[in-house]
Amino acid sequence: MKHFMLSTVALLCCLSAPAAFAQDIDNHEAITPDDVGAVIKREFSPYAGRSFPTRPLFGDTHLHTSVSVDAGTLNRIGQEDAFRFARGEEVLSTGGLRAKLGQPLDFLVISDHAEMYGLMPQLLSGDPEVLSTEAGRRWYGELSTGDNARIFATAMEIVGSLSGDEPPIKNEKAVRSAWETYTALADRYNDPGVFTAMIGFEWTSAGGYNMHRNVLFRDDATVANQTLPFSQYDSKNPEDLWSYMAEFEARTGGDVLAIPHNGNLSNGRMFTVENFDGTPLTAELAAKRIQYEPLIEITQIKGDGEAHPYLSPNDEFAGYEVWDRSNLNGTEVKTPDMLQYEYAREALKNGLKLAASLGVNPYKFGFVGSTDSHTSLSTAGENNFFGKHSGVEPTEHRWEHVVIEAPDPKFNVMGWQQAASGLAVVWATENTRESIFDAMKRKETYATTGSRMTVRFFGGFDFTADDAASRMPAAAGYEKGVPMGGDLPKAPEGKAPSFLVAAMKDPYSGNLDRIQIVKGWLGADGATQEKVYDVVWSDGRMPGADGKLPPVGNTVNVEKAIWTNTIGDPELITVWTDPEFDPAQTAFYYARVLEIPTPRWTAYEAQRFGIKMSPEVPMTTQERAYTSPIWYTP
Repeated sequence: MKHFMLSTVALLCCLSAPAAFAQDIDNHEAITPDDVGAVIKREFSPYAGRSFPTRPLFGDTHLHTSVSVDAGTLNRIGQEDAFRFARGEEVLSTGGLRAKLGQPLDFLVISDHAEMYGLMPQLLSGDPEVLSTEAGRRWYGELSTGDNARIFATAMEIVGSLSGDEPPIKNEKAVRSAWETYTALADRYNDPGVFTAMIGFEWTSAGGYNMHRNVLFRDDATVANQTLPFSQYDSKNPEDLWSYMAEFEARTGGDVLAIPHNGNLSNGRMFTVENFDGTPLTAELAAKRIQYEPLIEITQIKGDGEAHPYLSPNDEFAGYEVWDRSNLNGTEVKTPDMLQYEYAREALKNGLKLAASLGVNPYKFGFVGSTDSHTSLSTAGENNFFGKHSGVEPTEHRWEHVVIEAPDPKFNVMGWQQAASGLAVVWATENTRESIFDAMKRKETYATTGSRMTVRFFGGFDFTADDAASRMPAAAGYEKGVPMGGDLPKAPEGKAPSFLVAAMKDPYSGNLDRIQIVKGWLGADGATQEKVYDVVWSDGRMPGADGKLPPVGNTVNVEKAIWTNTIGDPELITVWTDPEFDPAQTAFYYARVLEIPTPRWTAYEAQRFGIKMSPEVPMTTQERAYTSPIWYTP
């Protein structure tokens, strides 16, 4: 064999320009593949050729501005300031407070209510056409008095009027003008690669039962302007909303999806096992629902919708930020039989049963969180929480004010019950409308209650402990398995599914307590079951005799509203294999990540204003994340 010595220059050329080097090889017969083949094929950078998502994008898919009829009765902040605030600029709140995010959002959907879209700015400006109506004249007069009590009473009247079959003020021309103004604004603030302004609206049905959906468009104003927001005045039936979406896509070639509101206030209506009219659910409608509703909102200001202690008595973390006394407006008492149709985990379980009978699972959804703020300010941080609506901006008394007034005072929602939640997180390949929308469609998403922790979750049959030792677990995750939102293939003979799960703390929030995997499955008897596994945790704790992991501890100084990260871990990662896997049973798995206790927004407020709140008011919280599930279907 003849030998050829590669110079340093030639070697560098080999690594940077393999095609040119290959041509050079053709001119030197003495060089053989044994000599340089490995050099030609080798890639130095471990990131070269990587096409999967590499960073999470944090956003809000549910924000209201002064354009929404209910928000606009008190809120004077418009859509442009909402976009400016979300991308990191400082704005003034309705109450005149300076407001700014600690970290900008990556994306935002302003989802103003479809009902009488844009009416309030027109009303408050004294628009002659609006004031020509009896309702318009009266509302304008009351809202212009400067009397807070009269303004609030009028706001409640306007909100109450939305539940009728016809709008109190009907003006399609004004709706179109307001819609096209918004879509143009969204296009102007959309900055691919930096900040995504997605176009959307909220369809609001069934009044106090919160059957609402946020409708998101993949495309720009030229496509979105080919329709108008679909409102409850068009139909209160979500099945008609899906038909509207299907017609829009067929006619325009655009793409659209809907995200149901968290179901905890629907009094058993959000995740039912029947049609809207009470007839048995059909396979056709089940398929339509999951086609157009691939995600649900699992957490927001009006409480958390993952699990309830009544449904999951063995889950010590199931009672987080629970609102469970009545429907939204306190007009109907909640009873225990309603709960299974309101919470995400139970809906996932019921979906397994429906799939067995219909052949289609209507509740095969992923998770996002969002705020549902009506202040135009997307604030989910405990130390920067501006509240549900502009009537409860930060003051020394807002914790004891009524946020939602019910006919029976015992169902009133008090200020302290608001949850500073949540965020929608997507694993998208780039920060663009198209990439974010596509990630939502494939359910590669997770929800947090406000923290910006990074979470990965993969399922497969070939993960090993070495995969958890890698600093790039996603490389193994995508190569050997499927990400959150995915489907596992049929189990190979003798194998059980394993899950690669990893989390890194939010650098500005608490360390991590633990990662859990929640499993739900359908037994041979047709009954659903669930189990929560602690799969990796901090501080070297050992489970007790009952199998339960001891609490991580609590370093919160409530009086000072501070904590120390002297407990917990900054990151957790493991490979976990299902020890009770039955290859004949359908199942789902999702990860829940818990932080150590940190101050709740009420503690920050008490410290800032130097006040003492009632003993019933919680002062600490454990922020958490919920990944979209991974399903196993034999």
